[in-house]
Amino acid sequence: MDEKMFRKLTVLTLEQATVVPYLTYRLAHDGMEVIRMENPGMPDPNRFIGENRLDEKGMNTYFLSINAGKKAITLNLASPKGQEMLKEIIRKLDVDIFITNQLPKNYQKLGVDYDILASAKKDLIWLGITGFGPDSNEAAYDPILQARGGLMELTGEQEGNPMVVGIPLPDMGTSEHGYGLIMRALYKKAITGEGSRIDLSMFESTVSWLTQPICLTKSFGNHISRRGNTHEFFAPVSVYPTQDSYVYIAVGNDRQWETVTKLPAFQSLAREEYKVNAGRINDVDNLNQAIEAITRQFSTDDLIALFNEARVAISRVNNIQQVINDSIVQKKVLCSRDQKTGTELTMAPPPFTSVFLNEQNRTLSFPPRLGEHNEDIFCQAMGLSASEYAELLAEKVI
Repeated sequence: MDEKMFRKLTVLTLEQATVVPYLTYRLAHDGMEVIRMENPGMPDPNRFIGENRLDEKGMNTYFLSINAGKKAITLNLASPKGQEMLKEIIRKLDVDIFITNQLPKNYQKLGVDYDILASAKKDLIWLGITGFGPDSNEAAYDPILQARGGLMELTGEQEGNPMVVGIPLPDMGTSEHGYGLIMRALYKKAITGEGSRIDLSMFESTVSWLTQPICLTKSFGNHISRRGNTHEFFAPVSVYPTQDSYVYIAVGNDRQWETVTKLPAFQSLAREEYKVNAGRINDVDNLNQAIEAITRQFSTDDLIALFNEARVAISRVNNIQQVINDSIVQKKVLCSRDQKTGTELTMAPPPFTSVFLNEQNRTLSFPPRLGEHNEDIFCQAMGLSASEYAELLAEKVI
């Protein structure tokens, strides 16, 4: 499919929190028209999380980071009229993709069930993201999924408490899986003309990342748990202190280790028992303590220069500002400017460069206010008269 074809696609969502908003944010990077739909009285709770830097209700900082490039409408799907309006939107806007992360028990109650919406447009691609599948209505916040899905058991110091991963991986990992499934459904539609129903479980998405832990545990009886910054099968692989910060050093094979031990400061580690990886793993605690005693004698910049020259993998442990300042990241961050307040957002770059983003100079429209595009969608796109629009407002349908 020609990448420019994405711009002809319309995505309608009943989205909240992170998992679907991040997915539709990714689709907006491709140039798709994304219309996020919210209840006028109970909108996305993330609108109210974080700081109120814009000094207006429902536009807090936590909401802003993954909602640029979208439009926003309000529709009360608890009302029969709202549900009829939803089907009209799908028909009149020729919606290609509908996505929701509502609990399955709400699908029919809100009129967002696949069969209901496919009756309005038979080739619709419908994606429902749930915590534990379409037959479960369990609450599924990201840390709950990290706990049940094993990520917390694998994160933290060996003798310490289980810990959450630093980003909401179940949310964002599921979003990435959803992105791939949508692309597969679009290919199917292009070939057959048929729509698709896709049910995606955040729990199953989370567990799918446990490739080594599940295989080694079930197949070979290994006990896989958290190991701090070390690696179960390779050494030395860890975080080491320097004079002014930290570095991560990863020695991937015996040849690289030999190279390290030929560096003047590390020659004391050229021991017979460390020549092979198994020997280094068997004495990893003492080995790491010996390495730490050496790395503390260097500044971070000097140690990185030394290892880069030796072609052994090393990196500064960057804080977020240092990541932003990275020469690769600087060229690819996304921007968004609010015409109303002059607020400028800098947003994380996607893992690809699309024609659309390049043509937009990597700039997206500002995250939408609640119902900001109601008149654009209901009146201009769908052709409602001023009186019909006023009636919907009066009846609190929008």
